[in-house]
Amino acid sequence: MTDPGSPTFLTDLTAHQLLAGFAKGDFSPVDVTQAVLERIETVQPLVNAFVRLNADEALAQAGASAVRWREKRPQGLLDGVPVSVKDTFRQRGLPTLRGSRTVRAEGEGPAGGWDQDAPAVARLREHGAVLVGKTTTPEFGWKGVTDSALSGVTRNPYDLARTSGGSSGGSAAAVALGAAPLSIGTDGGGSVRIPAAFCGVFGFKPTYGRVPQYPASPFGTLAHAGPLARDAADAALLLDVISGPDPRDWSQLAPAAGVSGSLTEDGRVGQVGRDGDGTRGVRGLRIAYSPSLGGQVAVDPEVAAAVRRAVGRLAELGAYVEEADPDLTDPLAAFHTLWSSGAARLLQPLNRQQLALVDPGLREMAAAGARLSALDYVAATEVRVMLGRRLGLFHTAYDLLVTPTLPITAFEAGRETPAGSGRRRWTAWTPFTYPFNLTQQPAATVPCGVDGKGLPIGLQLVGARHADEVVLRAAHALYVSGAARIPAPSDSH
Repeated sequence: MTDPGSPTFLTDLTAHQLLAGFAKGDFSPVDVTQAVLERIETVQPLVNAFVRLNADEALAQAGASAVRWREKRPQGLLDGVPVSVKDTFRQRGLPTLRGSRTVRAEGEGPAGGWDQDAPAVARLREHGAVLVGKTTTPEFGWKGVTDSALSGVTRNPYDLARTSGGSSGGSAAAVALGAAPLSIGTDGGGSVRIPAAFCGVFGFKPTYGRVPQYPASPFGTLAHAGPLARDAADAALLLDVISGPDPRDWSQLAPAAGVSGSLTEDGRVGQVGRDGDGTRGVRGLRIAYSPSLGGQVAVDPEVAAAVRRAVGRLAELGAYVEEADPDLTDPLAAFHTLWSSGAARLLQPLNRQQLALVDPGLREMAAAGARLSALDYVAATEVRVMLGRRLGLFHTAYDLLVTPTLPITAFEAGRETPAGSGRRRWTAWTPFTYPFNLTQQPAATVPCGVDGKGLPIGLQLVGARHADEVVLRAAHALYVSGAARIPAPSDSH
């Protein structure tokens, strides 16, 4: 049995387990932070999940937290818990380069410097979290894999020859390998859910506006911010923190405070209600299972089988499950219009020399966006409105929609699309994720098995707008029942 004080043991624990250990005095935030930093040092050469570490400040934060725990006055909900931050979020004192060689490391504006936290990062500080480092992203988070000319390729913890997914690929790989149990990412078309599915961790895109953002994403109201974690209970705890209000985001919703405790009847993690088998989380829920969006998506047979087994588990836990397809008449053109328009605006201020440094795929998308008219943009918005209305009506009949998160498992690293697919853009293999950025609905990915190569498979849970708690409860039930547990990645890959 592993020594509870050993670094290996400490990096295997969830945030809830760490907090319980701090409260009992089994170990301290300093012990945990040192273990996590050692873990990062081990895995970083393999997967390239981080762009920079914050070791000295993290240890100072952990030391202050240790004092608070000894004095039995913990600060907030995450005191002493290590968290990584995707390098699209501003973090005071560290450059936020967003995967681009066009961003000045010395800071933005005439005065330079990096003197502001993004709202989610500010809330993490207020709750005593230990900020261990910034994780990798493709340039400006524009695609569903994580590689850039600035920081290189981020690899999959289950197979280093394969992609981690993206754009929050560094965050997903870090969580999978114990390099901090929690991370925050962004999701404009699947960028939390895609890498979480490929890396076998839990990823959640809350309802748009639930997590305030500043500065606003160049991709507008498609882009959500949300947690990546070992399980749904940890993600709910992180959501309680990062959904705190911030006046810099005019589109924010009311905070999601209390979601973590509401997952269970008595607030304890590891069971759902008195049954302790996950039944309260889904019992009586009406669930629509759409294996292929009405035949629109070709799904790998191993992925389809794993998702179907997990759906069967939801039925065993008391949910009313039936196969039903939402009307998602291909919204890809509308998504591309909105996404490429954002890319065009993003690159518009750059001069010729700077543009030459930009990812060619992003330049291509921006050029397409620059050719669009205001009428094209309004027409795409109308498609979005109609899609949102159809999904709103769909959820009057069903509490949740279940699909595969992705139709495939992780493919070759360093590519935007799988070799031989004949497709050029990442949206070709993410048909289950981007529609729900158009509709701004909450959506989570839960690991539900591995394929014959040992690569993780994800199941997606989608709720009506504002039904974040319902999505998290169902995901938590899958974890409690054992349906969401898969083998951990090995350092030997």
